[in-house]
Amino acid sequence: MNRRAFLTASVSVAALGGAWYLTRQGQAEGLLPGPAMADGSAAATAPVADPSLVPDMTLGNPDAKVTVIEYGSFTCPHCAEFHADQWPKIDANYVQTGKIKFIYRELVRNRPDIWASMLARCDGGLRYFGISDLLFKRQQDWAAGGDMASIASGLRQMGKVAGFDDATLEKCLGDATMAQSILSVSQTNADRDGIQGTPTFLINGVKYTNMSYEDFAKILDAQLAG
Repeated sequence: MNRRAFLTASVSVAALGGAWYLTRQGQAEGLLPGPAMADGSAAATAPVADPSLVPDMTLGNPDAKVTVIEYGSFTCPHCAEFHADQWPKIDANYVQTGKIKFIYRELVRNRPDIWASMLARCDGGLRYFGISDLLFKRQQDWAAGGDMASIASGLRQMGKVAGFDDATLEKCLGDATMAQSILSVSQTNADRDGIQGTPTFLINGVKYTNMSYEDFAKILDAQLAG
């Protein structure tokens, strides 16, 4: 999704429920917490963000010569396609072999993105990549409903599939501080790195848009050989 579409999506979400919106300076105003209520509604006051709650999620060799950062969105169909097609080969050939360090950063575009990120981080990030994989694989099951209540219900079902009980899901998805923190960190990262859409990749600091596995591998191999 490009920057214009990202901003349009923000306006649309605000129109649907006043959930949150972005000012011109990229600041969040009126963020509501996660889908603690079954109807997708939430409290009206936004808490203060705590960036320490939203660390980078990493895989692979921390001392690798090549670092790959993916900016993705859990509601982005192109991101789901990348994680179904290209990612398994990148993971097997470059991450698990210790050739690269991989970092995933959420670029939240709407309320469901925030909720999905909260779910992925529900146990402090211990199962972040496993839950992320589930969210991408079953994106159509939870994200395609359209209305906020259906999406909230679908995410709760994904949480049950991941093994969380009702009490844990209530705590995770109703955490307003985490919701505000995810949005704040997402905006800070995107503004700093000039991210316009998802998925976007930084490979040793150089920005790339979505590409085939073959093209990805060529870039990684060139960086590793350099």
